[in-house]
Amino acid sequence: MKKVLAILLALVMVFSFAACGGDSNGGGTDDGGDAAAAELKVGFIFIGAKNDGGYTQAHFEAMNKMVENFGGKVEVAYVENVADTDKQAALNAGTNLMDQNCDVIIGCSYGFKDALAEMAEANPDKYFLHFSGEQKNDSNFTNFFGSIEQARYLSGMVAGRMTKTNQLGYVGAYPYTEVNMGINAFTLGAQAVNPDVQVKVVYINSWGDPELEKAAAEQLLTQGCDVIAQHCDSTAPQLAAQEVGAYAIGYNYDNPVAADAYLTAPVWHHEKYLIPTIQAIMDGTWDNSVYYGTMADGYVDLGNLSDLIPAEVKDEVNAAKEKIASGELVPFTGPITFSDGTVWLNEGETAVYDSVASWPASLPLVKGATGSDL
Repeated sequence: MKKVLAILLALVMVFSFAACGGDSNGGGTDDGGDAAAAELKVGFIFIGAKNDGGYTQAHFEAMNKMVENFGGKVEVAYVENVADTDKQAALNAGTNLMDQNCDVIIGCSYGFKDALAEMAEANPDKYFLHFSGEQKNDSNFTNFFGSIEQARYLSGMVAGRMTKTNQLGYVGAYPYTEVNMGINAFTLGAQAVNPDVQVKVVYINSWGDPELEKAAAEQLLTQGCDVIAQHCDSTAPQLAAQEVGAYAIGYNYDNPVAADAYLTAPVWHHEKYLIPTIQAIMDGTWDNSVYYGTMADGYVDLGNLSDLIPAEVKDEVNAAKEKIASGELVPFTGPITFSDGTVWLNEGETAVYDSVASWPASLPLVKGATGSDL
């Protein structure tokens, strides 16, 4: 009898492991309460941990909001901590998810694009959605992103008002168009309320590495920067700022982990894309179009303005937010020159993007911002 019980227990453990993905990178499932009633299963590939307090947590919580919205009609699975610099790791994660009968695979980092493109070609009966990146096909693979520069501009206004040294620090991932676009919007927002500010950027050449992020923030703080902003995944820059009594602006997720420093953060509401897209796939009306969300539709936003910010500054920022949402205020409006003196936009010209593919191939920093590697 004991032998039979032991065998049954072992079988239970095996099936439990399979249900969680059985992946060395870490994975999981969520059936929304009733897997038997699910009409669709969606798999997510995450670059970081679901509770990282920043980038991946924003995606993870949007996933959960999507599941809640569909009330059991959608089941999900996910794999965490997949390096987006390793195509094979992304392919393995995608295969893992398809082996769990996922109908839709969502890659939640720029570097997953080549793996998703390959999987889409090999699996025409599946759907592949990619956050950032410009790749797509004509049938089952597309991308989604948004005008995060709108929120970056507003966060720059906050920083420009809160600085006492007029030196703002910015921890950047890579000197890539997406990152520089955010830095430029942040700089322009700060200059709009404080023409004397300078923005110093340190690139860590990684999307997320807490040790490098903290080291870059510390370098900027020693250079006199008293507000630290970021385009990287963790909360390390905020913690570094708090340690020396400076201010911090986060990114991706409204997380005041450094409560004595945290001012606000440009944030994403990925569920604004996921819910209607998954509904369209279930309805058979999905058209493979690129999505580029805005502040007007709620996909990008500025997080809560902390109590460290004076009321008059909050009012100023909220008024600008309304103008951006209505289209009255466009962050990239000329005249704007780059740091080398060349003209980006002449007086009255604007730059508005509707997809990642519409971005400039390269984008220098605007006047008032300077960058260097860690």
